[in-house]
Amino acid sequence: MVYAKKSLGQHFLRSERALSSIRDASDPKGDDLILEIGPGEGVLTKILLTFAAKVIAVEKDDALHEELSGRFKDEIAQGKLDLIHGDILDFDPEVLRFYKDLTYKLVANIPYNITGAILEKFLSAEYEPERVVLLVQKEVAERIVTREKGRDDKESILSLSVKCYGKPKYVETVKAGSFTPAPKVDSSILLIENISKDFFNGFTEPEFFQMLHAGFSSKRKKLSSNLARIYPKDSVLQAFAKLGLDENARAEDVQLLTWGKLAQILCV
Repeated sequence: MVYAKKSLGQHFLRSERALSSIRDASDPKGDDLILEIGPGEGVLTKILLTFAAKVIAVEKDDALHEELSGRFKDEIAQGKLDLIHGDILDFDPEVLRFYKDLTYKLVANIPYNITGAILEKFLSAEYEPERVVLLVQKEVAERIVTREKGRDDKESILSLSVKCYGKPKYVETVKAGSFTPAPKVDSSILLIENISKDFFNGFTEPEFFQMLHAGFSSKRKKLSSNLARIYPKDSVLQAFAKLGLDENARAEDVQLLTWGKLAQILCV
């Protein structure tokens, strides 16, 4: 038996309902390529193999990789499963272009501490997935989704960094008791679909994120004051006037569409 390692943030999912919800959210089809991060005991892997054309599973843990190699030896021999022993943060999404006839989706129950790194790595990749389905900390999913279903939460660098690439959706809550060992907090299934770089029109990704980080550099200050640190103050005020944006607005109150318009004006 292989036990979860605290050092790797491992929590094995046991809930049949949650597994079914992840499957439904990922919508695996016969022409899909699924990249699964941290397959663990292979419970979700088995489900995905039933529906998708091929699964590529990346497992960092030595013992789990060895156990999975034996458990799925037939699927590996048949070419249905590629089991990679390594760290997903070292994985190059470009290798997935080899499977050019298959639609690429990312599905994972990831350690909480690499959520941001995973989102940044794959959403900003030149070869991005069609959709992403992740089990993440409930609080993080809520921060990302914000104004869905009448929410009036504040925006953040994280929420805007996800929304500029795709549409996030809070699928459902997964209670801590659904895992072994149980984490200290509840989790959520987060779906991100309609992924593209269409948002970056008239400005580059680095230019947008430089502006975004500057805007949030001091939460207590007005957005206009923060932006004036890297752009001429007159240009900032003119942009606010053109967009009908309150000069006293804070970064967290501004939605993505307005951020994009600001970038089109300031990032020239």
